Amino acid sequence: MSNPLKKTMVYLGLADEELEPETAQPAPAPVVHAAPAPAAPKGGAAVTPLRKTHVQPTPPQADMNEILTVHPRQYRDAQMIAESFRDGVPVIINLSQMSDADARRLIDFASGLSQGLYGKIERVTSKVFLLSPAHVVVSGEAGEAEGDVDASFFAHA
Repeated sequence: MSNPLKKTMVYLGLADEELEPETAQPAPAPVVHAAPAPAAPKGGAAVTPLRKTHVQPTPPQADMNEILTVHPRQYRDAQMIAESFRDGVPVIINLSQMSDADARRLIDFASGLSQGLYGKIERVTSKVFLLSPAHVVVSGEAGEAEGDVDASFFAHA
């Protein structure tokens, strides 16, 4: 694979890597013209659609045996939250030790994380939130509407 463009496309996941033997390649067979190739659009070459491979990893849905409780002090603690949530572990976030600005940033991040991984974020108390993956069902009484939960958290600052 000596073509740098092909190497870049393979690296970015836009093309499949084709294994090429290290030995010399035989000469290609003569080309038989059976049908004309599709016409190129004006001012360019023909466009070949790329295959999209959307694989959504699903965490094991066997017995859930762990819930992570995090007391973040800084925004950079979000990485540990994201890694655990991505692995399918429910996360309880207690924001009582964070400044209001960092707490808002972390909740914004956690909201995007849960949305991106098809999970759910729920407020338990004014500074405690639960991130539950898609395969975890949380039951309990529904005190407030979901739209009011985020609004009330951000209104206190």
